[in-house]
Order: sequence, then structure tokens, then C-alpha cells
Amino acid sequence: MSMAKDRSSIFSFQYFCYVVIILSICSVILSLSWSHCCSQCHSPYQVTVTKQNPRINLLSYPFAWNHLVFSSEPPSKFLKIALFVRKWPHKSHAGGLERHALTLHLALAKRGHDLHIFTTSTDSSLSNYSIHNLHFHFSKPTPAGYLDQASVWEQFQAQNSSSKPFDVVHTESVGLRYTRSRYVTNLAVTWHGIAYETFHSDIIQELLRTPQEPQTKALTERAVKVVEEVKFFPNYAHHVATSDHAGDILKRVYMIPEERVHIILNGVDQQVFRSDVSKGNEFKKRHGIPDSKSLVIGLAGRLVKDKGHPLMFEALKQIIAENSSFQESSMIVVAGDGPWGARYRDLGANILVLGSLEQAELASFYNAIDIFANPTLRAQGLDHTLLEAMLTGKPVMATRLASIAGSVIVGNEMGYTFSPTVSDLKKAIYELWISGRDALDKKGQVAMQRGLQLFTATKMAAAYERLFLCISSAMHEDHFCEYQPSGY
Repeated sequence: MSMAKDRSSIFSFQYFCYVVIILSICSVILSLSWSHCCSQCHSPYQVTVTKQNPRINLLSYPFAWNHLVFSSEPPSKFLKIALFVRKWPHKSHAGGLERHALTLHLALAKRGHDLHIFTTSTDSSLSNYSIHNLHFHFSKPTPAGYLDQASVWEQFQAQNSSSKPFDVVHTESVGLRYTRSRYVTNLAVTWHGIAYETFHSDIIQELLRTPQEPQTKALTERAVKVVEEVKFFPNYAHHVATSDHAGDILKRVYMIPEERVHIILNGVDQQVFRSDVSKGNEFKKRHGIPDSKSLVIGLAGRLVKDKGHPLMFEALKQIIAENSSFQESSMIVVAGDGPWGARYRDLGANILVLGSLEQAELASFYNAIDIFANPTLRAQGLDHTLLEAMLTGKPVMATRLASIAGSVIVGNEMGYTFSPTVSDLKKAIYELWISGRDALDKKGQVAMQRGLQLFTATKMAAAYERLFLCISSAMHEDHFCEYQPSGY
């Protein structure tokens, strides 16, 4: 009897600790969100520029560098850049990190910089680029598929000790582990997701868990992961956050000095993803999308649980069952692969599942829809699909996560956000359906203007180029770390 009471007491104490941890996390998240929102109320130039001192110290600039305008002229200095990335993308088979690596470093190579890519892929076709200053250094991956640190470090040192050492080193996430990065002072790491952001995803997943599903230890395990990251992140000299929220977390929670944290939002190729009505019409004809449909909603990406597709499936299932008018007047087009593709097909004839599309066909897909929806439950990073849709002139609808609401859908004039619940998602879908195509077109124009201002590959590459030039100038004698706004 005593042992039973002891076990009960231990269980109660563990449960109490669990609740305290959750409440503490929620409190911190709310506090950070509030402070972040308040900071967005001010113009960047109100904080950093005065008539007496019009120059901005870029290393201390607290906002996204995408807001700044850098010269499109060739740089006065060409850099030798090393990139560590776990996997170099092949056509449409790439995640966000790999697509970011491809888009950014091809743009830098075309700008004239000498790029050396250290990656695991052994597919020789990946190196068939007609760019003479793009060099690949392949190595055999570890059993888990990661870069073998000893091998890539040996390759790196061989290149670094050649006639010209690297001016700057860039690693996509932990492509180069902190055990090696601590020895490199001219290094920048781009984070596409950090453990603290993932807390929000874990909370959402726990709230959406059905009684039949077992409770996971994700939240308590994530707390340990956060502590580990806080400990080893300082081993990277400079940190690039891909969203405003991630930048705030790196400075406030991970306690990285502000002059070592830089926000550069993701960008996508504006030459591929652009408004083209004729391509949209051709796409509709090719895939049998009737002109009689007054609303075409688009979904894209991996059709898996953490991308929110169980949530979207249930919302659409309920709407179709309770509203025949919606079913008759609307169509949902899904461009992606995954286990939820078959489930979407089962919803009826007004659901069209196309599978994964190549980049050019994906651009036509965006032009064919009226609004793009992203129900993701992943709170980390900045999803490329939202940016691609905006550049093609489409309004967007997405989960109200800090990275999305803080950097992408910053107002209802360009789209919709919703809490990750079936009821709130249904409400958003009904709202856009009732609004009609004209209202959506207006939102799409606002979304496109924001996309062209912030989310193009050109803007992203220009910001990274300036950061790399700044890092490479140890004594800052070239003034690459200074920025002077136009008009001064």
C-alpha cells in the first residue's frame, strides 16, 4: 500500500513539473511575441539613422536586411566562399534548407564569387553547371546521412591552405558541426529552425493529439535540446536568422550578442515565380480545372502530418459535408506527395491531387489558383511556398505562427491567418469563399508588392553578399559593414 502511494506521489510530482514547464514556456512565448510585435511598430530608420549620423552599422542592425537597398552593380571585391550543406538539391526533390542553399549560392556564383560546396551527394550530375566558379567537393555521408566531419574538414583545410584562403565560410544549419566551427572566425551559420521555435509545434501537436494516440515526451525532450543549443551556438561566429522571430529568439533566449545575429529573410527566384495569367489559364486547361469554379484553393509541399494536412483534411471534409454550395463552386488543387494525398482524393471530385511538380510547372500552378493555403504546424523557418505564391500575385493563408505572422502575412490586406484548430481553419476558409475573387485579387496585389520588396532571390543574395563582404573585412577598412540610406 505504501509503495502504491509513493508511486502515486511520484507521478503527481512529475505531472506537476510537466504542467509548470508548459506554463513557463507559454509565458515566455507570449512575452517574446508581445515584445516582437511592439518592436515592429517602429520604422528601422527611426532607431538607427539620424541627420547627424546617417550611416548604419550593419552588424548591429536589428531588422531584416531585406529592407535595405544594396547596389546591383558588381562588387568591388570578389570572395572565395566555402559552403557546408548536408545535401545539394536535385530538381524538385529538395527541402527548404537545400532550396535555400541552391538559390543563394547560384546567385552568388553568378555575381562573380568563387564558390566551393562541401556536400554529401555523390551524384556527378549535380555538378554539371556551366558556371566556372562553382566547385563541388563530394564526400561519403555518415550512416545517418550527415556530412562526415573529419572528411569535409580535411577537404576544407586543403582548399584553405591553397594559393588563396577562404574569405568567408557559410554553413547551412549544422552542416559544419560546432566542434569544427569554433576554429573559424570568418564564419556565418544560417538557421532554418531552432529547438526553441519547435516548442510551439510540440504544443500544437499535443493539443491535436487524439485520445487514441499515446502521449509523447517531445516537450520535455525539447527542453533538453534547447539547453544544448544555448550551450553550443556561441561556437559559431555569426548567425543568420531566416525570420524576424528567430532573430529575436537568438538574441533574447540563446543570448547571442546582437552584433553577431543578422536577419535575412528567405528569397525565391523572381524570374520563375511571377504573375502570368496565360500560364495559369494553360495550367487549368491541361489539368481540367473548370472555369465555372469561382474559387480555386491551392496546397503544395510534402503532404505529411507536421505540415498540417490532417488539419486541412478534416476542415475540408466537414465543409464539403455541410455545404453543397462550397463543393459546387470551389476546387482544391494539391501539388505535392505524401500519405495525405490519397486521403484528399477520397474527399470528392473537386479535389485534384497532382503530385510533386517541377519548378516551372509549380509557377504555373500558383498562377492558376485564387489563393494559396499553408496549414503547416512547423513553427521554425520560413516556408518557401508562401513566398513563391506571393511573388505570383496570390494572397496567402497560413497558420498563425510567429515566423509567418511576424515576417510574411503581417496584415489581413494580403491574406489570412488562423489558429491551428479545425474550427478556426474552417472559419478562414468560409471567410475567403464569401469574400469572392475580386477581394482575393486585391489582396494578391498587396502580397505581390510585399514579395517583390522583400522575398526575391536578388534581395536575399544582395544581403548575404554584403554580410559576407563585411565578415571578410577583418578590420572593416573597406566600410562594407556600414550602410548609408539613399537621400543622405
